[in-house]
Amino acid sequence: MPLPNRVDPFGAIHAVPSRGTMFGNRGGCMHRDQKLVGRPWTNERWICCVLEFRGRWRQVMSEGRYTELFFLDEATAFAAGHRPCMECRRDDARRFIDAWTRAHLPPGEKLKTISHIDQVAHRERIDPLTRRQRTTSTRLSTLPDGVFVTLPADPETPRLLRDGKLLPWSFEGYGAPEPAPSDEAVTLLTPPSFAFAFAAGYTPAVHPSAG
Repeated sequence: MPLPNRVDPFGAIHAVPSRGTMFGNRGGCMHRDQKLVGRPWTNERWICCVLEFRGRWRQVMSEGRYTELFFLDEATAFAAGHRPCMECRRDDARRFIDAWTRAHLPPGEKLKTISHIDQVAHRERIDPLTRRQRTTSTRLSTLPDGVFVTLPADPETPRLLRDGKLLPWSFEGYGAPEPAPSDEAVTLLTPPSFAFAFAAGYTPAVHPSAG
């Protein structure tokens, strides 16, 4: 039986067979008896990792250990609120920090701690009252490649913005590219601070089905 640890671009967690190409966590243990309990995070440090690193092996959703989460790709993880891990993805994390710094800090100022990024992202990704994903309404023309949006006519389908097209998302991969409306108002799922980092030069990895 599939475990409840597959994450969609809305940040919701599902039990489906498709594992995806990346995994991560939300700071600690969110499960008991291989079932989710309590709120869907333990702290602000939500990370995205590679599936294999230095031959390490884990029994998924073991008692008392952090809850492993799986994503179709890095773009999906970012939309759900996760940033690159500083251990298994050090080079990606450094590139992301550099882009985030260019987007958010005055020229020449360095980021003091990665926790600052996590704190900003947490304010953007979670509504404290509903504990659900916080989203932003904006114009499609203002957004960089790599973000996820939904359209007013189809709010249940997340779409990846890539090369001027919108690609419908699923746990198995992306559907056929669709023309992007020139300047339609859309709902941005990706936390805005991450989107600004994309605009400043960080390109999230996408599933091969994106082409």
